[in-house]
Amino acid sequence: MFTAARILAFSLLAAVASALPAANTERSPELGDINEAEAISLVERATLAPVYSKCTTANTVAITFDDGPYTWTEDLIKTLKTYNAKATFFVNGNNFQCIYSTDNERRLKAAYKAGHQIASHTWSHANWTTLTNPQLKTEMTKTDTALKKILGVKPAFVRPPYGSYNDASREVAASNGQSIVIWDFDSGDTAGWTVDQSKAAYKAIADKKPKTILTLNHETHETTVKQVLPYALKTLQAKGYKFVTVAQCLGNKAPYLTMPGLKATPRDATWKC
Repeated sequence: MFTAARILAFSLLAAVASALPAANTERSPELGDINEAEAISLVERATLAPVYSKCTTANTVAITFDDGPYTWTEDLIKTLKTYNAKATFFVNGNNFQCIYSTDNERRLKAAYKAGHQIASHTWSHANWTTLTNPQLKTEMTKTDTALKKILGVKPAFVRPPYGSYNDASREVAASNGQSIVIWDFDSGDTAGWTVDQSKAAYKAIADKKPKTILTLNHETHETTVKQVLPYALKTLQAKGYKFVTVAQCLGNKAPYLTMPGLKATPRDATWKC
């Protein structure tokens, strides 16, 4: 099924292609003499947000945390500093805690100041595939608005709750200017794994030594923060990996979107969930 955005993109592509002279042998290969599959590919690239599930920079690990900010964010920052590691925090607006609390304002600013990447996990951790496009856009923009107020940034990357997305939600992400990030390694903390099971999973992937690793962890689990993470960092560092942000592991892409006049604002009555 084609949405209005994709139908419009097809129409524009067709209009540009038809306007080119038939005998023009120098016309762009992307606009002239393309088959249906190529046309669909062009439209998808124009209307669907890219989805990243693997890093591209060799010998890097992107350690990521979902569902915060939360009670142990500052503990995470201290542990990461011990291993000279940068990480990415995919934060919610109002999931475990309200992003606007004074504690979470402090936590977010500490992570950002320490050089960690702040990305979006949308507002209430709703499954994207169950939402209408306007509902999903609201889920995205409410979190973006909070991060603009608190940090003065709009994230360039967003992670769908449960890793669940479809073409419709990719269109909404694209319209919001954001790329989607999944993972290729799950620590299993939300699946009920024990500390030993999560440690074993980290050891197994470290021993396998893939070129890159893009991890999934949750900062809302105390055992992940205080037991699994230190072990994971030590084990992976011993294999020679460098710990970087998602933006860095994808070839130094911009972590935030450039917007005129964007800056943090003082706390006021709008800072509420």
